[in-house]
Amino acid sequence: MVTAVVIPIICLYFFWITRKEMKVNDSKWLALADIKKEAVATGEIKSISREKQRFYYHRYILVYELTLQTETKLIKAKKIIPIKNNIEIDTFSMDEVIRIYGSWEGNHFHFNEYQIVHIGEK
Repeated sequence: MVTAVVIPIICLYFFWITRKEMKVNDSKWLALADIKKEAVATGEIKSISREKQRFYYHRYILVYELTLQTETKLIKAKKIIPIKNNIEIDTFSMDEVIRIYGSWEGNHFHFNEYQIVHIGEK
């Protein structure tokens, strides 16, 4: 009789904990695309890397890593996009000059918005 009451309570408790954890991780996953626009960098793309990574169980992210040659130095820029059904995949090409808007996190410049700069506009 006790097991008929205790086992469903334990199952409901673990279901509640799992659901709460999934909500927290879903909000963290969606927040990856929200980058503060604190700084601007302009440079020519020297290398491009695109990788799909697992974030949490069935949630994935797309990570672009760009190396930009600015007027003074090489910087590494990262764009992280949560993969959803209606995702827009960006196409970067080598030797293209872009202006990126984002913020510095350690040695990487994280951005979510960019513009292609025409050569005379630098």
